[in-house]
Amino acid sequence: MAMSEEAAWCLSWRGDARARRLADRHYSRQHRGAAQFVPPGRCLVLLTPCARALWVTSWPYAAYVKHAWAGAWVCTLFRNEGAGLSSALISAAVAATRALWEPPPLGIVTFIDPGKVRHKRDPGRCFLRAGWERVGETRGGLLVLQLRPAAMPPPAAAGARGGQLRLWTPEEP
Repeated sequence: MAMSEEAAWCLSWRGDARARRLADRHYSRQHRGAAQFVPPGRCLVLLTPCARALWVTSWPYAAYVKHAWAGAWVCTLFRNEGAGLSSALISAAVAATRALWEPPPLGIVTFIDPGKVRHKRDPGRCFLRAGWERVGETRGGLLVLQLRPAAMPPPAAAGARGGQLRLWTPEEP
């Protein structure tokens, strides 16, 4: 099933109230209701126009990372509440991230707590269907999935929600 036009990602930001409602329902959320839902540092926040799916790519500085994938982009949050096929949304979010940044050598990783997601045969199945691979576990028991640059979809920019959100480019005053 292909992703519908309605499910295409739009740029959002770390304090968007519509996105925050989805973030508050994600198991990784540390402080529900807090104004911001993204870790400090470089990030890309994507929301579908229907506000039923949210994606966050963080790019922490390697010096501040304590896991084995320091330097990689990190999908710190993905939540889909009926915006389309999750694997298609994941691929489109990676493509939007590539439109913003050049992929680091380690690509992108995500950490999944198998005990906190709906019970299924393969935790992270939607990521696996989008081409990600299991690459290990953290000391705390989180499953680590990775997508290397060679396996990433080509860059494709996200849309601007209502024409209000745009990325600054050097050509702009």
